[in-house]
Amino acid sequence: MFAQSSADTLTKSSVIESNVVYLRVGAVGQNLSAEIQTAQQALMASNTITGTVLDLRFADGNDSDALKAVESLLAQARLPLAVLVNDETTGAAVQLAEDLRANKAGLIFGSSKELKPDIAVTISADAEKKLMTNPYGTISTNEAMTALATNDFLPYIDHTTEADLVREKIKDGDQEGDFEPSGPAAEQQPFIRDPVLARGVDFIKGMAALRWSHT
Repeated sequence: MFAQSSADTLTKSSVIESNVVYLRVGAVGQNLSAEIQTAQQALMASNTITGTVLDLRFADGNDSDALKAVESLLAQARLPLAVLVNDETTGAAVQLAEDLRANKAGLIFGSSKELKPDIAVTISADAEKKLMTNPYGTISTNEAMTALATNDFLPYIDHTTEADLVREKIKDGDQEGDFEPSGPAAEQQPFIRDPVLARGVDFIKGMAALRWSHT
């Protein structure tokens, strides 16, 4: 799902959920702005994009010139921007998140020792690393319960098809045994289990729907 980059600054880029650009930053360094611009152009060339997720979790950096260049680039995009942070976001990456919010370019999601997110989502570092590797993957029950205990988002409950619900009702005696669903069961689609990323994507989709409703 995600394309791996050899760069030290922008480490991953892709389109997720069909129309959201995902950019993961390793460090705010000299080439970051150019790498983001190149990635955006490539991804937008073949996709209709509604917004961007800038993942600064575990990111650092100390290049103030690079910081300003990235801020300018993302602010000019004028698309919904979700900035993801955690307690391991440090240095110029923290300043980048703060500046983008101050300039009303985006909202901050996650947890942080150094700044207050707009939407707080807490998850253990180990679980977060696993889900960042594959946001559509699974984590252990203990890790899931730890995450659920620290925020009100429920990312670990599988979606259930209408046919599955009907079968359960039949099993429980709520329907006649010869009842059949009106059509074939819909194919179950993958969904994001990374709670911080999911909140960011939901924000972008909500903003896109609001914009479309006013056009």
